[in-house]
Amino acid sequence: MTDDRPVPLDEYPVHQVPLSMKYVATGDRNAYDRCIFHVLDHEGHALLILGLGVYPNLGVIDAYATLRLGDTLHAVRASDALREDSRTELTVRPLRILVERPLREFVLSCEADPGDPDGLSYEINWTADFPALWEPHHLQRRGGRLTLEGRRFVQAGHCDGWIRVGGRELRVQGWTGTRDRSWGVRPVPGEEGGRFAEEHPAEGFHWIWCPVRFEDRFLMVIVQEDADGHRSLNDATLVRPGRRDRQLGWPQPEITYRPGTRHPERALIHLGDLRKPMELEVEVLTSSPLALGAGYPPADDWQHGTWQGRDWTDRRTYDLTEPHPLAAFGVTDHAARFRLDGRLGHGIFEHGSFGRHDPSGFTGFDSVAP
Repeated sequence: MTDDRPVPLDEYPVHQVPLSMKYVATGDRNAYDRCIFHVLDHEGHALLILGLGVYPNLGVIDAYATLRLGDTLHAVRASDALREDSRTELTVRPLRILVERPLREFVLSCEADPGDPDGLSYEINWTADFPALWEPHHLQRRGGRLTLEGRRFVQAGHCDGWIRVGGRELRVQGWTGTRDRSWGVRPVPGEEGGRFAEEHPAEGFHWIWCPVRFEDRFLMVIVQEDADGHRSLNDATLVRPGRRDRQLGWPQPEITYRPGTRHPERALIHLGDLRKPMELEVEVLTSSPLALGAGYPPADDWQHGTWQGRDWTDRRTYDLTEPHPLAAFGVTDHAARFRLDGRLGHGIFEHGSFGRHDPSGFTGFDSVAP
């Protein structure tokens, strides 16, 4: 029997359609609402990535955290049945995101495992330094079918707190933080591809998502291209408090890959309007493949939105000196040092390049840099 009574969120004037906030306005199984946070030091010693997602038409809420420390990736993942209070209590087993002040202050935490006191735990205050910025509207189709539509915003700030793992405690003081919020529909494993997948196979995908925090400004760069270089997403926006956001035209990246791979070691992104061309220098410090631990495709041990049963928690480590073939076919987040117009900044150079990409000279899924 279905309980169709009002839920706590129905008390607030936030409704967009004449439905209870218990429901979403689409019956698409791939409906989602989630976030990702990055916490990184400025020397490339540590990169913490964490997030939480709600999948209302699948009845699932899940969360994850990964810490890259040296050549080891520590991961905590948790999943549970979506409850009526899950929209305001952003907690899944040991992982929690507390919204202290919307768009301003957050507390990110992971409780220690009583059975493994040396496992990953943390408590971090994430504070925004700049206003949130809308990203371009994300839209993808396969044949005549809408497969992805997302509304997204991004933000940068600073972080303070602590991280414990392996008997060590890292003091987080003034580290850079970035975050992304998105909602809409996005593919979740378990759906048959059907005719459109068969008749419209993926040829290639090239992606850059790059939020950078400087002392007095925030820069966001997005590039998404198809196999032939056709650009379906494009953004380069500079945010300065008290001033109108400045659009920096059509970003043109030059990426230097590690020979025999598609792993970027550095990049130069040409920016600027007609008045003042600029160059964003990117130096990769450390890297964390999102297919390892974080639940992004093509992970083979857990992916977002998949039902794991009630009260599921999984902790594991990955040795990054060993080969992980699937990681090469997923997006990787690189903690990076940036230079722009004489300023030094830090942030994330998120990159994925799969299949053919004519501008880069990649001819197929097995093609790598010389």
